[in-house]
Amino acid sequence: MTAPRVVSEVTDRFLLTGKVAMVTGGSRGLGRSMVLAFARAGADVIITSRKLDACERLAREVEEQTGRTALPYACHVGHWDELPALLNAAYERFGRLDVLVNNAGKSPLYPSLAEVDEELWDSVIAVNLKGPCRLTALAGRRMAESGTGGSIINISSGAAVHPQPHMLPYAAAKAGLNAITAGFAQAYGPAVRVNCIMAGPFLTDISKSWDMDEFRRSARGHALQRAGEPDEIIGAALYFASDASSYTTGAVLAVDGGLPP
Repeated sequence: MTAPRVVSEVTDRFLLTGKVAMVTGGSRGLGRSMVLAFARAGADVIITSRKLDACERLAREVEEQTGRTALPYACHVGHWDELPALLNAAYERFGRLDVLVNNAGKSPLYPSLAEVDEELWDSVIAVNLKGPCRLTALAGRRMAESGTGGSIINISSGAAVHPQPHMLPYAAAKAGLNAITAGFAQAYGPAVRVNCIMAGPFLTDISKSWDMDEFRRSARGHALQRAGEPDEIIGAALYFASDASSYTTGAVLAVDGGLPP
């Protein structure tokens, strides 16, 4: 009877029973996978993206599949002034927030670096860095003041340390996200833990625009020689969101299939 009890004690560390988790960019891709995983682990969830109908569809799916409560909320995280209302809606509905995942991102194509205009640059920085910075500041303060603490997870990219010419604004923003992870861990510790998942190539909606023949050739240089499936982000996300990572903060974890250094 000892072994089952030990297994239960280990797996229980990854549960989110009674917790409330918010995922930006939560209606599709990696965000969708994390929303469903958090709900299955026992959390109520706030699903936010720019498209309310997509958030509502996933909220219905969450409630039907898991029995947890899901709040759909439309918000553009790159718009500074929309973020306080997003947090207020979460606290008004649930009275608390335990987990925040800054997952929303964008990386538009451009014909050349010389043709990157100010509008494109500003929009990429706003969604990938400015919004997460502001939301982390607001949520982290409320988590710390609540007395119950919390966990904040930034979703970065391997582009932060492997910048390529076709995605330099995105790479710059994600490098900034890596940097603020460590700073916010210091700012809001010990009550709030702040960590980062530095994601590699995943087969999400964005991958539909890839040249897959070219990707397969380049992937031969990766340790796993393939892209990740969205559900393969779940292990790292549950680790950082739960008590399993109670002594981990300020960390940047690569989940990238073994990109070469």
